[in-house]
Amino acid sequence: MNDDEKLIVDERMIDEEFNGLLSDYLNSNHRRKVDIITKAFNLAKEAHKGARRRSGEPYIMHPLAVARIVSKEIGLGSTSICAALLHDVVEDTDYTVEDLRALFGDKIAQIVDGLTKISSGMFGNDVSAQAENFRKLLLTMSEDIRVILIKIADRLHNMRTLSSMAPAKQFKITGETMYIYAPLAHRLGLFAIKTELEELSFRYEHPDAFTDLTQKIQETAPERNLIYENFAKPITKALDEMDIEYKMRARVKSIYSIWKKMEAKGIEFSEVYDLFAVRITFEVHPGMDEKKQCWDIYSAITDIYKLRPDRIRDWVSTPKSNGYQALHLTVMGPDGKWIEVQIRSRRMDDIAEKGFAAHWKYKEHNVEEDNELEKWLKTVQEVLANPNPNAIDFLDTVKMNLFASEIFCFTPKGEIKTLPKGATALDFAYTIHTRVGDHCLGAKVNHMLVPLSKKLSSGDQVEILTSESIHPQVEWLSFVTTAKAKTKIEASLRRHRRTIVEKGQNILNELLGDELTDSVFHKILSYYDVDNKEDLFFQIGTGDILLPAEKSDFFKSAPAEKTDNLLVRYVKQAVNVIKGSPSEQQKALESTGIESSPLLLPAQQTKPKIDRKAVYHLIEYNFKKNFIVPTCCNPLPGDDVFGYITENEELEVHKRSCPVGMKLKANFGDRIVAVAWGDYIQYSFLATIAFTGIDRTGILNRILSKLAEDITVNIKSVNVTANDGIFEGVLDVHVHSTKDVNLLCAKIIEVDGVKTVHRS
Repeated sequence: MNDDEKLIVDERMIDEEFNGLLSDYLNSNHRRKVDIITKAFNLAKEAHKGARRRSGEPYIMHPLAVARIVSKEIGLGSTSICAALLHDVVEDTDYTVEDLRALFGDKIAQIVDGLTKISSGMFGNDVSAQAENFRKLLLTMSEDIRVILIKIADRLHNMRTLSSMAPAKQFKITGETMYIYAPLAHRLGLFAIKTELEELSFRYEHPDAFTDLTQKIQETAPERNLIYENFAKPITKALDEMDIEYKMRARVKSIYSIWKKMEAKGIEFSEVYDLFAVRITFEVHPGMDEKKQCWDIYSAITDIYKLRPDRIRDWVSTPKSNGYQALHLTVMGPDGKWIEVQIRSRRMDDIAEKGFAAHWKYKEHNVEEDNELEKWLKTVQEVLANPNPNAIDFLDTVKMNLFASEIFCFTPKGEIKTLPKGATALDFAYTIHTRVGDHCLGAKVNHMLVPLSKKLSSGDQVEILTSESIHPQVEWLSFVTTAKAKTKIEASLRRHRRTIVEKGQNILNELLGDELTDSVFHKILSYYDVDNKEDLFFQIGTGDILLPAEKSDFFKSAPAEKTDNLLVRYVKQAVNVIKGSPSEQQKALESTGIESSPLLLPAQQTKPKIDRKAVYHLIEYNFKKNFIVPTCCNPLPGDDVFGYITENEELEVHKRSCPVGMKLKANFGDRIVAVAWGDYIQYSFLATIAFTGIDRTGILNRILSKLAEDITVNIKSVNVTANDGIFEGVLDVHVHSTKDVNLLCAKIIEVDGVKTVHRS
């Protein structure tokens, strides 16, 4: 195909995609503003002319795809569609935000600006650019929620086309997606998109596990269909008799959710009992109460099947903070299996799938979810008003509440407060008001006195006790869970720290005055191993560093009783070390009896740089020389892993599912490297295998005998406990790879009486 023919094919593909976008938009219930969408498309097409994506297709196909997600899958209107079409124009072409403002107005220009990456850090140069980008995104989002919705659509299309990226880039993007964008989609009620983001991330992070589970789900489909048909038949008859317009279907659990459950519980695929749930979506009868219809359907189902009382979830009366409303119950089906049933109206279903964007369709109902969105945005604004100076810590603070399950607690007057699961009495105090939190002395939960760190449960009535003499303490940060509480405590501590820093700065300035040059300051910081001037001032202000009363004492001598003080050791050599030649420095050291000084350490040799674009091979010979394995996830050869280059140019190897590793991928994408294991024959790694079963005399001997049959294994420890006929065992063993672990598990499960075995 020559260039002209390729151009014709490209134009046809672009036109088809744009017509598809217009069709999606015209089939929605938004106003018909086709002209401005066409104008935005034409500008974006011209601006990106000649540019291509890594996949080889014209670049304009990406903004078009994002616009279609925004329109069809999220349900936004013309303003958002235009912003989606233009979202890369400012970043990648010569157009500016002011150009877009002149052509399309303030609102579209503002959204595009929020979607454009920042060029310089807000907190300096030594922070994560990814965290900074996210902070800017939140700043704009707090004014217009559509910014984050379009950004999520942009991320979804990038994930759908991730196969064209290099492995290291894939790990960076999937880590960022799991750490930031999937929780955000969940928090905004975009359940379908959140599920797809997790699924796509899992597909690239763990391709073998993804393929294996996909195959198992397909193989077990006929059995599930038969269970569903037997279960649904009597319910269908009952609902038809009630004259309800409804749809009932079985919804299979996502592959990522299944894998996550298997990993968390250490179980096999066959042991995941809740592989699917039954969803009933109904149309509300005109003039009939929506909640009443939910409970009518609930009543019809529980008349047929036995209910499991501890698994009722009423999110109809009290919606989740992401707007989700439904009534969940679990019943025993005719095949002897527990089956979850989800009951929700068409409105509830729209909001569950499309999130808060769908609320605009139901404004006239004055539903509660809009208030929940406003509460969350208000929390984000409060966090942004007092940002942590470290952008990554700030990101953690915002993310803290994204995935949290909710509990509902009450004030003494009966006002309900929504908090994340695990929230404490102190979190509750800050939920009421910042001043109440800052002066919180204790609390009464259900009329009983409790400490600030007391974790709350749903239904608790909480009364906060305050005192003007109480102020935020550093220890409080260890037990608060809400973003608001953490942000307010940190802001108060920073104010207190600034006061101490100013005190320390004044003390040092008064002592040294003009002698305190930049050169002297740098040497002082280096000697005391203090990172910056502020930390030095703080330590002086708190008294951790004691300064002599006179300047002459600082440079010449010091009281003998303080000879162990680092400052005094510095004083004895200060003049010669700071001002002298290398030979004079060495003489000064010898005269004080100090063998070496941080001021005189030779420059460290720089390690050879790692090629970040190539796959780094984890050869056994280089272990602990050119790469290290951290203890946060203890990966074994054979695990799905990635590499992270530290500031010291050391390569850390993390599991792709490691929580610490996920944070690194989300914050330091430019330091991520694709790695591949070599064969490990000599060096061994410590692994833990857990097993359970029916307790029998000599069961442990049989297990150890089985392991000794064909395997040469170095067992570090074995711990077995038995209770009421059931035993639980933990085996710590040195292995060379995951193959060894799988072989050991296969041997243990062969022992009669052992029921489960897995790597812990």
